[in-house]
Amino acid sequence: MMDRYKIPRTKELEFGGPLGAMILIFLMPATVFYLLLTCRTEQASVLNFPPPLPPLSTLWSPHTFLLLLAWVGFQAALYMLPMGKVTEGIVLRDKSRLQYRINAFHAMGVTALVVGAGLAAGLRLSYIYDHFLQLAFSALLLAFGLSFLLYFKSLFAPETTLAPGGNSGESFLRTQVSPSSGNPIYDFFMGHELNPRIGSFDLKYFCELRPGLLGWALVNMAMLVKETELRGSPSLAMLLVNAFQLLYVVDALWNEEAILTTMDIVHDGFGFMLTFGDLAWVPFIYSLQAYFLVNHPQKLSLPMAAGILLLNGLGYCIFRSANSQKNTFRRNPNDPRVTGLKTIPTATGRRLLVSGWWGFVRHPNYLGDLIMALAWSLPCGLTHVLPYFYVFYFTVLLIHREARDEHQCLRKYGLAWQEYCQRVPYRIFPYLY
Repeated sequence: MMDRYKIPRTKELEFGGPLGAMILIFLMPATVFYLLLTCRTEQASVLNFPPPLPPLSTLWSPHTFLLLLAWVGFQAALYMLPMGKVTEGIVLRDKSRLQYRINAFHAMGVTALVVGAGLAAGLRLSYIYDHFLQLAFSALLLAFGLSFLLYFKSLFAPETTLAPGGNSGESFLRTQVSPSSGNPIYDFFMGHELNPRIGSFDLKYFCELRPGLLGWALVNMAMLVKETELRGSPSLAMLLVNAFQLLYVVDALWNEEAILTTMDIVHDGFGFMLTFGDLAWVPFIYSLQAYFLVNHPQKLSLPMAAGILLLNGLGYCIFRSANSQKNTFRRNPNDPRVTGLKTIPTATGRRLLVSGWWGFVRHPNYLGDLIMALAWSLPCGLTHVLPYFYVFYFTVLLIHREARDEHQCLRKYGLAWQEYCQRVPYRIFPYLY
C-alpha cells in the first residue's frame, strides 16, 4: 500500500544543494547579528565590517531564554484553545486532508489584552530593546534545537508525509537501513517532513504566523516604548513604522486561512530554513527599522509623512486586492466577485486567472509587498542604507520565490502556463521585469 504513494527522490535541489544549504545555515544567523550589531553603532554603516563583537558569554542569558520559551509556550497554548473555526488543508498525496484551527486573530486579541494588562501593572516592555541581542541569540538556539528535533523526527516518518521539496532520500521507516537520508545537510535545511505534527499540533502551521509574526509586532511596540523613555514621546517616523507593520501583521492573521495554499505549507518541508525564518529572522530582521530609529531618530515633515502614507496605502491595496482575488477564485470560481474574470483552462481541471490583477503582472501580490517594504523604510531617512536591507532582501527573496513558483507552475500546468506567460509577460514589475 505504501508503494502506491511512494515519493520519488528530489533530483532538482534548490539553493545550490547541500553546499548552498550549509552556507545558508551559517550565513542567515551571521546576517542577523551583523545587522543588529551594526544598528547599535553610532555610524550604523554597513561598510564598517566587522562591527564590534560582544563576548559570546554576554549573549547567553537563561532569563531571556526562559522568557522566549514562555512566549512560544503562551502562543502554543492559545493555538490549542477551542476558539475559531476548523478548516481543511489541501488534498495530500495519500488523498487525505489535515485539519487546521483558524484562531490566530483570536490569539492576537488575547495577546494584546495580556500585554495591555502587563503594561498597566508596570511591565517594562523596553526590556526587549535592552536585551535584544540576547533574545536574538536565544531565538537562534531555539531554532537550531527545533530543527534538529524535526530532522530526527522525519527519519521515522512514513514516506507519504515527506515533502516534495526536501525529499533527497528515503525515510528511516521505509528503508530500515540507515538513520539518515541521502543528503542530511540539505534535508536539515529544507525540511524532510511536510507537515510535522505532535498529535493534532501542527508545528509548521503554528510557527508560520504566531510566535514570530506576533513577536515582530511586540518588538516594534517595545522599540516605541524605548524611544518614548529616551525622548519623552515617540517620533512620527516610529509611529508610521509601527502602524504600517502592525497593519501587515493584522492582515496576515485575519487572513490566516490563506496560508494553507502557500508554497511554505504546500511544498516546503519544515526544517531550518522555515524554523529560523519564523522564530528568528522575522521578529529580529523585520523590526530593523524600528530598532534603527531608537538610536538614530529621524524628523519627518508632514508632507513627507503623507507621501509615505499614500505609498504604503497603494502597496497594501495592490497586495490585499490581488490576494483576495486569488483566494476567492481558489475557493469558489463561481463567486460573483470573480466570475467576470478571464481564465485559461488547464489539463488538471483548474483554471488560471488571466485578468484583473493577475492579468496585470504574474505576481501582483509581490509587487504590493515590495511597495510596502519601501514605505516601511522611508521613515528612516535617506542617509543610511541599513534600514533598507529589508527592501533589498525582500526583492531578492520574492524574485527567487517567483522563479520557484514559475518552475512549479510550468511542471503542473504545462502548455496552459506557457500561454499564461505569453499573455502576461511581466513577472512582478510592469514593463521592467
